[in-house]
Amino acid sequence: MLEERGNARGEPGSEDRSVTGEPERGGPFQMAGERLVPFSGMERILIGLDADQCVAVTTTEGPVLVVAGPGSGKTRVLTHRVAYLIGSGRARPWQIVAVTFTNKAAREIRERLGGLLGTESAQLVQAGTFHSLCVRILRRDGYRIGLEPAFTIYDEEDQLALVKQALRDLGLDPQRFSPRMLLGRLSRAKNDQHSPSDLQSMAQSYWDEVAARVYERYAQYLQRAQAVDFDDLLLRTVELFTEYPDVLAHYQDRWRYLQVDEYQDTNRLQYQLVRQLASGHRNLCVVGDPDQSIYSWRQADIRNILEFQRDFPDATVIRLGRNYRSTPQIVAAADAVIRVNRQRIERPLWTENPPGPPIRLLACWDEQQEAEMVVSEIDRLVRTGNARYRDIAVLYRINAQSRSVEEALVRRQIPYQVIGGVRFYERKEIKDALALLRVLVNPRDWLSLRRVLSETAFGRGIGEKTLLQLEQWGQRQQCSPADVLLLLVEEREEAPALAAATVRRLRELGGELVRLRAAMVEHPASQLFDLALERSGLAARYRDASDPTERERWENLVQLRSVLERYDTVPAAEGLPLFLEEAALVAAIDEAEMSGDQVTLLTLHAAKGLEFPVVFLIGVEEGLLPHARALESEAELEEERRLFYVGITRAKERLYLSYCSSRNRFGLRERCLPSHFLDDLPPDVVEAGSRASERVPRVAPPAGGHAGPVESSAPVVPRLRAGQRVFHPAFGDGFVVAVREQAGDQEVTVQFKRHGTKTLLASLAKLVVEE
Repeated sequence: MLEERGNARGEPGSEDRSVTGEPERGGPFQMAGERLVPFSGMERILIGLDADQCVAVTTTEGPVLVVAGPGSGKTRVLTHRVAYLIGSGRARPWQIVAVTFTNKAAREIRERLGGLLGTESAQLVQAGTFHSLCVRILRRDGYRIGLEPAFTIYDEEDQLALVKQALRDLGLDPQRFSPRMLLGRLSRAKNDQHSPSDLQSMAQSYWDEVAARVYERYAQYLQRAQAVDFDDLLLRTVELFTEYPDVLAHYQDRWRYLQVDEYQDTNRLQYQLVRQLASGHRNLCVVGDPDQSIYSWRQADIRNILEFQRDFPDATVIRLGRNYRSTPQIVAAADAVIRVNRQRIERPLWTENPPGPPIRLLACWDEQQEAEMVVSEIDRLVRTGNARYRDIAVLYRINAQSRSVEEALVRRQIPYQVIGGVRFYERKEIKDALALLRVLVNPRDWLSLRRVLSETAFGRGIGEKTLLQLEQWGQRQQCSPADVLLLLVEEREEAPALAAATVRRLRELGGELVRLRAAMVEHPASQLFDLALERSGLAARYRDASDPTERERWENLVQLRSVLERYDTVPAAEGLPLFLEEAALVAAIDEAEMSGDQVTLLTLHAAKGLEFPVVFLIGVEEGLLPHARALESEAELEEERRLFYVGITRAKERLYLSYCSSRNRFGLRERCLPSHFLDDLPPDVVEAGSRASERVPRVAPPAGGHAGPVESSAPVVPRLRAGQRVFHPAFGDGFVVAVREQAGDQEVTVQFKRHGTKTLLASLAKLVVEE
């Protein structure tokens, strides 16, 4: 835990002036009583900032850590900091990099900068995600490590397809070796900078060996197709900087000021990239909140922010603790919940916002009643004028929880949207069109070409057997199967032995693609798109279809064309590659449209960075929040608590928390207990009579205990012995296999009917002995 320095509210009296909000002599503002008054030249940039925000904006040199609590105005600080660097003459716009975690956040920063500095200066600032930053570097200098400028970026669906292809080539069953699990293992290997041979040498099981073999074949496919996945964008940039110091020196010299948002969510590769870029000038400002670190499953490492002062001992630490978003009741609840965690940077969380209604707990019998209670309250809030549909969000731990709420909303005819459903760029017809465009930009992209041959009229007369022959040819030649088209168009003898009719058809297809590729330099992106749809038969298939579903697909393609029109002002040869690059980097939250008057349903992970006047957080139960997977690890349990904290702090005015006595899981009706996170809510911010401890469902009492709810302040922990039947709120029914006494506690091994053997501490497990 980082040592707290200074007074987080910027009040006089602290010894460390660099972190308290008190300006240094000769700085850009002067004192007037207890207020900071900016000098006239910087008024547009500094006016409206509180004392701590001013310090964060004007502390420009050397390493800086800004610990920004939820709703503390960190986007405002990031934007004004960039504006201050430019306005004060410390940097030119192109010397500043602002790294965000979503394109949406980058756009917001540019828009705000435009208001402060003007559009021209704002557009010159390099604001974007880690991945977009790496794309720019690799397009320019990737040739040094064997990567052509026209490389393709594969999304998750493409990556899974490659893993499945690797399994087929190795003669392995995808039913036995989950492609998604293997892809996750490959991602972790890349994050740790392990090569396929590293993975092979570290293998401790047959599954590990299979993962190493799949990794090797997967990497070969990417190299031959001149393609990269999202991990490669980071890995290969770090590789480039490591192997070619002159390239790194170029970017260090160009980008003099580096600031990184959401630093608590950086992974190992992003951490290394930041260290490399900042190692020269050391003007690095990272902004984040370890209490909102919720993406370890994406390889995010909370240690990156917790240990920032170890990496930069001379760092200035600034704490933004004032919450401008939520009511005092919501802020107090969030603060009380998160203080239980150990892995955090201590800082106050407070607000001067006016009081709002108390937090409400909804105790429900099951998920159907939960959904009805939530939707009834939504209806009441809207009818009484306390909210609009667009003001309301329903948050949940896992996607499956949305079903009952959706059904209840439909019955009430309440409009809603689900964030995290089938994304626009993942729809079949869109993927088909994108594959066609990707082949035009990168002819060696076999994965995209295979899709074109399978899903468009270009593939007429070309069957699965031919595709397999091409893939086998590619393996023998150690190159992309797509290269065969070039061979056939050029009528070279190296082409594989195929039937004469197949060769003619492939040669025709190759000619079509060559002609379309030539059109790239003549037609703007949207017109090239029209040509590609017509010649591939996609337009004919969907445009005049009688099936409403097919017509909807055509409407989606028309919408895609409207996106391409934005790139028509770019030189023809550059427009399509730029569009494909940006489309590949679109995140789910970037696609979310919050403009319509509709209730928003989304997971807690997807809600990060958003805010709503009214929030319903459903399913606050043991086994859901915290999730059952986290109950055996203190680190994972702390992350689940951070997830709960993130959910609480999305609410501005009203917060509802719900839990059920029973819930249908995996087709079975199971008993549930309220989450122990609810026990940490301060009694004075929760509506009277709705405390979790007062609504715990009645279950069979512990041996020698009493029936009824147990007060959260003094839980009864039964003494357990081998052979007892027990119930666990997440793992269900089981029996005690062994008990070991341990420092006043008991380490209990339980064989559960559906979850196997688990070893738990009795004081934490909430086991109920069944009679």
